[in-house]
Amino acid sequence: MSLLRRLEQQAVKNEHNIARKLPERAPATTAGAFSRKDPYQDLKNNLHKKVISELAPDSDMENASQKISAMVNELLDKEGEHLPRHERQRIAAEIVDEAIGFGPITPLLNDPSISEVMVNGPHQVYIERQGKLEKTDVCFRDNNHVLHIIEKIVAPIGRRIDESMPMVDARLPDGSRVNAIIPPLALNGPSITIRKFFHDPLVINDMINFGSLTETMGTFMEACVKGRMNVVVSGGTGSGKTTTLNVLSSFIPSDERIVTIEDAAELQLRQEHLVTLESRPPNLEGKGAIPIRDLVRNALRMRPERIIVGEVRGGEALDMLQAMNTGHDGSLTTGHANTPRDMLSRLETMVLMAGMDLPVKAIRDQISSAIDLIIQQSRFRDGTRKITHITEVQGMEGDVIVLQDIFVFKQTGINEHGKIQGNFIATGIRPKFYTRLEEAGIQLDHTIFLPSLI
Repeated sequence: MSLLRRLEQQAVKNEHNIARKLPERAPATTAGAFSRKDPYQDLKNNLHKKVISELAPDSDMENASQKISAMVNELLDKEGEHLPRHERQRIAAEIVDEAIGFGPITPLLNDPSISEVMVNGPHQVYIERQGKLEKTDVCFRDNNHVLHIIEKIVAPIGRRIDESMPMVDARLPDGSRVNAIIPPLALNGPSITIRKFFHDPLVINDMINFGSLTETMGTFMEACVKGRMNVVVSGGTGSGKTTTLNVLSSFIPSDERIVTIEDAAELQLRQEHLVTLESRPPNLEGKGAIPIRDLVRNALRMRPERIIVGEVRGGEALDMLQAMNTGHDGSLTTGHANTPRDMLSRLETMVLMAGMDLPVKAIRDQISSAIDLIIQQSRFRDGTRKITHITEVQGMEGDVIVLQDIFVFKQTGINEHGKIQGNFIATGIRPKFYTRLEEAGIQLDHTIFLPSLI
């Protein structure tokens, strides 16, 4: 069955379901001021229905865009609609986006300069470009239109969104991360947040060119991954943790077996020997959920040489630490925290969330022996993202985990254009695990650790 035919059936289903998913009346805050009525909206609706009904079920989807555009122009000629050429082109493009894309936001998703798309109800769409938020002129017809796009996103990957489960995490076909939330939780109407991914995953040289780190820091990070150090990438929301994790993962040798575990699969690994696992939400009866913690435990039975957890945010932290401590060296993960020290505190909290009544000192012993390196990523007020700390976890002294910065970013000010000024600095400390790198056959120039600007 073609995608268009499936969409047609889904649209019929939506007509029956949509009333129970959305309030009968939109909140006053979403009406009026932002509404922009398209004078050709009724025409577009009629054309869309005719295109769906006339397109052959077995149509070649690769050429669907050209076919739909041709059909729209033909239908306009038949109905005697004499429109300016630019209006014809706009209508045809919007119908194509509605039929085989994601509606009004399709051009935003196709724009490589846009890194994030935020839909705040039907009449307000923002984007992030070069780290800065901008409001767009894009809008949807109404709440139902937004909900229809959400269902087009979540249905192909087996997720659902309705009154009983009004929040969902999903992904686009290209791996971009999607979060959606609908009324009654979202008072302004259905909201969508899409964090786009590059079609070609970034490599370490791209991050160096962006000013996120230096070549010396990149060399050290590559050595740590190849030397099978356990690494946690820490940072706030939108700081670039997943991008850094992708870059780190690219250093894993192609002959090693990798198992990735995520809530919504978004890592873009290019190695051949790769198994990707994804958690599963509960079904309509509230049963059948498979959390990340179960997947981590299952991964241990899959003979992994590397385990990569997209993000630890709960009890799975305990299983991840145990995996790192039981021979699965070279594991990688990310977590939300503002500093390396905060990351350790969060790990303690997440281990306690596993329901194990463990003393704090035992948890800290687990953490200090499992994790070798914390890479701290931050997003600055000018929109730039930088690795601010590369910090070694050295072990325990009494009841305290000892941390030692290897490389740091020191901000010196802000220039007249509002850009962050600063320098990456080597602290002069050589990591304790340096001998392990040498034993793994990895040789680093000792001078990269000398205290200096890098």
